[in-house]
Amino acid sequence: MSRPELLVLSGLHAPGVEAVIARIRTLDPDVAVLHHDLRDIASGRLYRRLRHGDRDDQAVLELAHGCLSCTLREDLLPQLHALSGPGGPQRIVLHLDPVLEPEQVCWSLLHVLVDGAPIIDRADLRGVITCIDPGSWLDDATGDITIGERGLAELPDDERTVAQVAVGQAEFADLLVHTGTADAWQLARTDAVLERLAPGTQRMFLSGLDARVLLADLPPAARRGRPDDVHGPLLRGEPPLGRDCGVQLSVFSARRPFHPERLHEAIDALLDGVVRTRGRIWLATRPEAVLWLESAGGGLRIGHAGEWLAGGDADAWAAADPERRALASLGWHPRFGDRAQDIVVLSHDTDPTGIEAALAEALLTDAELAAGEAAWRTFPDPFGWWHTDPCDPPAGLAATGHPDTEHEEH
Repeated sequence: MSRPELLVLSGLHAPGVEAVIARIRTLDPDVAVLHHDLRDIASGRLYRRLRHGDRDDQAVLELAHGCLSCTLREDLLPQLHALSGPGGPQRIVLHLDPVLEPEQVCWSLLHVLVDGAPIIDRADLRGVITCIDPGSWLDDATGDITIGERGLAELPDDERTVAQVAVGQAEFADLLVHTGTADAWQLARTDAVLERLAPGTQRMFLSGLDARVLLADLPPAARRGRPDDVHGPLLRGEPPLGRDCGVQLSVFSARRPFHPERLHEAIDALLDGVVRTRGRIWLATRPEAVLWLESAGGGLRIGHAGEWLAGGDADAWAAADPERRALASLGWHPRFGDRAQDIVVLSHDTDPTGIEAALAEALLTDAELAAGEAAWRTFPDPFGWWHTDPCDPPAGLAATGHPDTEHEEH
């Protein structure tokens, strides 16, 4: 028996998401739609809804161990496991609550075991559909309010911004569906951002939605729910590098390390007029560590993402992914090895040259560089090894190849 197809559906625009569900159910009346509603999670409850044919089953669940992650793992994944068994539907839609980012959920589908195997052994993960309202999405993606301030579900210890959710949902999509309206200028700016944020991702209007929403004809390079490797290429696909509607994608690269204090001072340049920043950095105070920097709108995170190959032994080199070894070899520096600053910035309302200047000023000077690593380690470091602001990592499904320590700024 063939595995049922599994589609993951996300988006902040709830009416649009429901419209897409209605369209999918029209195309395939046998599809099952599974949803966990988190609106009352602060009260220790969530609501499960399963629609399949004429059935519309709803249940109230207590929050297991006071932990969203545990509850979803103990209910969402087992529900998918049961649905994908013999006699189940041949297509399943996993409808995510608006505050959930599909990358973390897909990681669980790929890696968390249920009865000894991940869900993708039983279901064919076809990809991710994200619904966006072009009339409001760009404001969401560039703001700094938290999801709690927006009135969305308040997850325990969760200080994510709406921008981080909106950008994460769009960036990880295989299909973007415009489910609202906007004037011509707003639509043009939104499209210019999406072309650079999610290059190669198919985009459709709700009014023209057809069988392609079932994700049967995605190109070979489609993500299909697979998270990026933090050590892989930063420019996924072939995004346009030219300026359009004030939107521009720029790359900052350097071989010398950042001075931690000066980088901390430069962070504001990555939050003002910027949609998205992502990349690998290294600080002078910790020359062995790869740090992952990621921002969306007014929220930024920096976390530990492993070690540079330059500081490792033969075993570390052999354990690295072949693509990472190839990239390291191509760019190997006689002094720094594979250590480098590689940051991609997607701006919408600022001059990228100002961002580049701020980052360049945060690099070590010639005199600091000449002082050597022993001196570098004495520099004040406001980031800390296990620092988060807020102090605890957000509750939710476990992240994957992404940083295991975080420094957050809003």
